[in-house]
Amino acid sequence: MRPEPSKSLSRKALPAWRLQAFVESLFVALVPIAYGVLLYFFQFPFWILWGLIGCYLLYLFLFVYLLPPLRWKRWRYDVLAEEIDLKHGVFIVKRTLIPMSRVQHVDTEQGPLLRRYQLAAVSISTAATVHRIPSLTIEVADELRDRIAQLAAVAEDE
Repeated sequence: MRPEPSKSLSRKALPAWRLQAFVESLFVALVPIAYGVLLYFFQFPFWILWGLIGCYLLYLFLFVYLLPPLRWKRWRYDVLAEEIDLKHGVFIVKRTLIPMSRVQHVDTEQGPLLRRYQLAAVSISTAATVHRIPSLTIEVADELRDRIAQLAAVAEDE
């Protein structure tokens, strides 16, 4: 049995993920707001508004408070000479092995949210898809990108 990947993401991923989830939850808040507006113009049942607000608050609790630490705790990765081992998921845990010989190129990505927390993501492209290791410190992401690129070049030469 293969051992679990040992490296984890940066701790700064938690506030970044929480902020991202909060911003996304503002779109979910449009549902009770829209119902409240409709309630003003039409004779809809008022209790449904309280149910929608309750559902929104439950959504907010789950996706902003509860899931980011679980997601961070489950995200693991390792870069070995022959392959990249990724493991992530909260309810459904996904384990991916990417052979170095399949890696076509490696990028680092940093959007405005990641830049705010001095984080970056590493994208590993294969012929089939793109795999991401999110929320690493910039130094770790740059080092990881260079190491994967070097190992992929060696695997290609063999």
